[in-house]
Amino acid sequence: MPSEPMVHVIDDDEAVRDSLAFLLRSAKLDVRTHESATAFLDALPQAGVGCIVTDVRMPDMSGIDLLRRLRDQGFKTPVIVMTGHGDVPLAVEAMKIGAADFFEKPFDDDALLAAVRSALGVAEKGARVEAEHAVLHERLATLTGRERDVLQGLIAGKPNKVIAYDLGISPRTVEIYRANVMTKMQAASLSDLVRMALQAGLSGSASGA
Repeated sequence: MPSEPMVHVIDDDEAVRDSLAFLLRSAKLDVRTHESATAFLDALPQAGVGCIVTDVRMPDMSGIDLLRRLRDQGFKTPVIVMTGHGDVPLAVEAMKIGAADFFEKPFDDDALLAAVRSALGVAEKGARVEAEHAVLHERLATLTGRERDVLQGLIAGKPNKVIAYDLGISPRTVEIYRANVMTKMQAASLSDLVRMALQAGLSGSASGA
């Protein structure tokens, strides 16, 4: 995976690809060009974090079809669509599917660069969030069933005595489980623990197991 965010330029017109690559590299951005949407999909496993700038009209697979394919496969990579004169309806359709922005050719270089930088910022933030989620789920996986039950009670805002009653154990035992959960989740405080659990998608309903 590239160490820096990559801008993927997809256009069947070589002159357009080269022009965009020059513009982006002049702005100190890493660029990879692709002659078709299919060629980009072939390289997708190595695509890494970044954004896509694609023409909307291309042979074999259009920019719209590419966007649909990416979204169907769960890829959230920001996509900026380029359109020719008269293709605004297609651009609007792309926005409805999830495109980050669109530009009519010929476009303003500064405006495109600003859109690309914005898209890269969104991509990097998304990558950080996904990485954080992965770490949290790894930590959750280390919890025993009873520790997870106590965590569910804490998320629900229940005091130790109520959690103990619900689970049929002593308040002192709940305190021990709670301390174990804090350690395993590497939480600095109860609010930190609750934030982590909610971020990982846990609800506040104890299973009572």
